[in-house]
Amino acid sequence: MRTLAKILITPVLLLLILKTGKCQTDITSRGFLSITNNVFWDTKDGLPIYSQGGGIFRFKDPESGIEKYYWYGAQYKESAQYRNDPSVTPRRDNFVSVTCYTSPDLVNWESKGDVLIREEMDKHQHTRWAGRLGVAYVKEIDKYAMFIQHNAEVLVTVSDSPNGPFKWHQRINMEETIGTSNTGDQTVFTDEDTGISYLVYSYGKGRHKIYISEIGMKDGKVGLLDCTQVYKGAGREGNCMFKYKGKYYLFASNLYGWDSSYAYYLVADDIRGPYTPTNEMSVLRGSEMDYAHVTQTGFFVKVKGSKQETVIYCGDRWANFAGNGLGYNQWCPLSFDGETPYFNSLSAWCLNPTTGEWQVGEGNNYIKNGSFEADRRRIPSPVKPVQEQLLGWESTIIEGTKLSVSNSTSPSLNYFNTQQDRQTVIGEKSLQISDVVNFKRKIVQTVESSPYVDLEDGYYNLTAKIRHNNGFPRLEMYAESSGNIMKKSISTSNEGWTTVTIEKIPVRHGRVEIGFVAEGNAGAFCYVDDVSLKRQTVD
Repeated sequence: MRTLAKILITPVLLLLILKTGKCQTDITSRGFLSITNNVFWDTKDGLPIYSQGGGIFRFKDPESGIEKYYWYGAQYKESAQYRNDPSVTPRRDNFVSVTCYTSPDLVNWESKGDVLIREEMDKHQHTRWAGRLGVAYVKEIDKYAMFIQHNAEVLVTVSDSPNGPFKWHQRINMEETIGTSNTGDQTVFTDEDTGISYLVYSYGKGRHKIYISEIGMKDGKVGLLDCTQVYKGAGREGNCMFKYKGKYYLFASNLYGWDSSYAYYLVADDIRGPYTPTNEMSVLRGSEMDYAHVTQTGFFVKVKGSKQETVIYCGDRWANFAGNGLGYNQWCPLSFDGETPYFNSLSAWCLNPTTGEWQVGEGNNYIKNGSFEADRRRIPSPVKPVQEQLLGWESTIIEGTKLSVSNSTSPSLNYFNTQQDRQTVIGEKSLQISDVVNFKRKIVQTVESSPYVDLEDGYYNLTAKIRHNNGFPRLEMYAESSGNIMKKSISTSNEGWTTVTIEKIPVRHGRVEIGFVAEGNAGAFCYVDDVSLKRQTVD
């Protein structure tokens, strides 16, 4: 996908151009293609990609006869609104259509247009909600079936071609099957070894149960052949799955509305279970510091290359309804320690679609939760999730009011950006350094090599956007690696946002501590946003 996006971010219609990053090796000679997160994606022809709550499948293109990746997803009216002006978070969702894009390599996408339009659905029943969809090939009738949530039931539409158009087939009321007419969330999974497709979905109320149903012909209609409950426990949504080395991995997220959360999973040898741990989903390692790159579990796509299999986590960032950053689609590669998956939170990485290999991209931001959008509430928060610290960050109160999830006098660690703020910085939230009494505080993030991504030795640039008043005798940004400390004093007050940078930070031994030190008077405030740590490029 080309990541050249035009985003309206100032009152004078200044257009910010976000360009595709490069890989750290020669991408042309080695066949690596760039994937850049935290931006809005375009097709290879420069058209906006609007695809949420869907999935990617492998079908043969009837026009060319070549097997391609088919990406289906929902387009909402608010998708274009937020992309054009991310300083305003739309209040609700208005379904427009299901879009389809095809690609030979998961990077260069071509639009096939709208394959299911709202008018087709409204002919039968007025559409209040539509989304959470996937497509399966039904061999018995040589047609393609789309399963999509429609109001309070599951709608099945069919087409003679994967390119659409899809037409109304039947609506399935799930009440006799699971006890609610609707599914909570749902995706379609196709087992590559058998060619059988399944609907993976949760209970419609509370979403504390997860089910798997085989898709096929029933009573002359495309429908669900069975129903197996595979999980009962805490409420989970964003239900999706993949198969890797003979194991089935079932994923889900927390019930956080449009906001991001931990990614959870279960594992089984058979698609119908039993799944382990029993009714207690494990947190995906690597997703903890930024809630899986500020996403909700969406779907997975696997690249079976000549050298390795790579599973790609395709997270939904519902920014058009949550205001939690830029870009609706955040894709990150998984790694595996035996049967245990690991999430690699990367803002820029590269995929070789032929070999299946991947590597960190040039311009990757090594900071986790650098725009402070992973946290959905004011922090500390006494309610779900009960949380004292910002994700990925550690705030130490040296002097001043102590942090507490239960005391209303606790200082708030995050600030909710105004519309004017968001014309300069990204998202609804930023770091807040303030207190009602004189205070001293240190805010830290330790950046270090993970089991699968090295923080390589070299020179790095640390950048942040800052807005503050003049109540600080001391205010600094710093970076420390192997005993070498570099500081940037922030002395002059800034009524507007200003960019602060420390250049050429020598990072050694795969570890660097970055952060902010503040000594402030009562009522002093400093807001920090869009923190990045990127390796200097070598020409």
